[in-house]
Amino acid sequence: MKKLKNKTLLNSRRNFIKKASCAAVGYTTLFSTLNSLKAANAAAITNSSVLLGGDYKALVCLMFSGGSDSFNMLIPAGNAEYNEYATTRTNLAIPQNDLLSINPTTSDGKSYGLHPAMSNIQNLFESEKIAFLTNVGSLVEPTSKTNYEQGTTDLPLGLFSHSDQQMHWQTGTPDLRSPIGWGGKIADLLQSTNNNQNISMNISLSGSNVYQAGNNTVEYAINAYDGSYGITGYDGGGLFNQLRTAAIDSLLEKQYQDVFKQSYMNTLNTAKIGHEEFSTAIDGINPFNTQFSDNDLSQSFHMIAKTIAARQTLGMSRQIFFVNYGGWDHHDEVLSAQNEMLLEVDSALSEFNSAMEEINMNDCVTTFSISEFGRTLTSNGNGTDHAWGGNVMVMGGAVNGKDIYGTFPSLELNSGQEIGGGVLIPTTSSDEYFAELAMWYGVSSTDLPLILPNIGNFYSPSGSTPPIGFMNI
Repeated sequence: MKKLKNKTLLNSRRNFIKKASCAAVGYTTLFSTLNSLKAANAAAITNSSVLLGGDYKALVCLMFSGGSDSFNMLIPAGNAEYNEYATTRTNLAIPQNDLLSINPTTSDGKSYGLHPAMSNIQNLFESEKIAFLTNVGSLVEPTSKTNYEQGTTDLPLGLFSHSDQQMHWQTGTPDLRSPIGWGGKIADLLQSTNNNQNISMNISLSGSNVYQAGNNTVEYAINAYDGSYGITGYDGGGLFNQLRTAAIDSLLEKQYQDVFKQSYMNTLNTAKIGHEEFSTAIDGINPFNTQFSDNDLSQSFHMIAKTIAARQTLGMSRQIFFVNYGGWDHHDEVLSAQNEMLLEVDSALSEFNSAMEEINMNDCVTTFSISEFGRTLTSNGNGTDHAWGGNVMVMGGAVNGKDIYGTFPSLELNSGQEIGGGVLIPTTSSDEYFAELAMWYGVSSTDLPLILPNIGNFYSPSGSTPPIGFMNI
C-alpha cells in the first residue's frame, strides 16, 4: 500500500487542467457562471412538462463514511466467480450458502448475491426499486491498469486518504481540493424554484458537510429526533425565557448602521423564521403507518420522510438531503461490524421506501449511497484497508431497478483492474454516477460541466442518452 500511495503522490503533481467539457468556462469563473445561469435554470425547471409528481423531486444522499467494504455487500455467487472471490478474501469471505440470491434483469452470464444482512434490500431489488452500480470510484479521466502502472494518467489527489476522498465524492472535483459540493452547486442553480427562501433547499441530518455547501448555499441542519434547532429558551415558558424572548426580539427589530451587524441580524432573523416555519410544518404531519426503528439512521430517514410530507406547507419543489452514517473504517472485526451496520441500513432503507409509498412520493424521491472508497479485497488479518473502486446502490420509483450497472470486475488478484494488495481501479467514474442523478433532478445536460467539471472525460453532455442508464429520465 505504501508503494501505491507514493505513486499517487507523484502522479497528483502532474498537470491536472484537463477539462475538455468545461473549456469555455474556467474554474475561476465557475461561480459567476452559476450565478448568471441560476434564474434561467429555475425558470426552465418550473416550466418543465416532464416533472414527476407535479413539481417535486428530492435527492437523498446516504454517505457510508470510513470506506465501505462493498464487495462483501454485492458478491459473485456462481461457483467459478465465487471461488475467485473466496480465494482472494480468505477469512473474510461470506459463505456461499449464506448469500441472498438476486436475479438482475440484464444478465452478464454471472450470478450474484447479497450479504445475508440485506434481506430487505434483496426484496427491494427484486421489486425493481433498487439498483446497484459496481466498481465506481473517483477518477479524473479513464484509467487502465497500464495507465496507472506507467503513470500516464492524472489521478485523484490523496487517492487513499479519508479526508481527500470524502471531499472528492462530495465535490465531484477529484483533481482539486474544493470546499464547494456538487449538491451545493445544484442548489445554487435551483434554489429559487422553491417558494420558501427562509429554509435552504439542502437539508442535512448530519450537520455541516461539503456536499451541500454551495457558493450561495448553506445546508439547513436538523435533528433526527427533534427536527429544527431553535434559539434556546426563545418563546419558552417562565419569566426568564419571556425576558430572553423580548431581548432577542428587540435586537432583531433594531436597524444597524454597521453593515456587518445588520447582516448578522438578518441572518439570525431568517434562521428564526425558518425554524418557526419548519417546526410548524412538521408538527402538522400525521404519523406514518410505517414504523421506523429507534436508532439514529432510521430516525434520520423518518425526519426526511416527515419533511417531504410537509413539502407543500414548506413551499418546496426541490430538496436535497444528506445523511452521514459513519464507522465503516473496518481495519479490524470487519465481519461482525459490517453485519451489525448493514442490518441498520437494511431496515432504514426499507422503512423509508415504505413511507414514501405511503404518501405516494416514491417516484419523486431518489436515495443514493456514496463512500470515499472501497476496501482491499485482501485481508489484513481480521479486517481490510483503504482501496479505490467499490459498489453503490440507488433506490426509488424512478430508478431502473433490479439491475447491476457497470462492469463487475474479476476479484482474482493480479487480473483485470487489480493493481496490488486487492485494490481495484474503478471502471465507472463517480462523475457519471452523479451526472445521471443531477439530470434526473432537473439539471440540464449542457450545464453538467458546471456541476462536474471533468464529466466531459467520461460522457458527452450533448448526448441523447444518460451516462449509465440506471435512472428513468
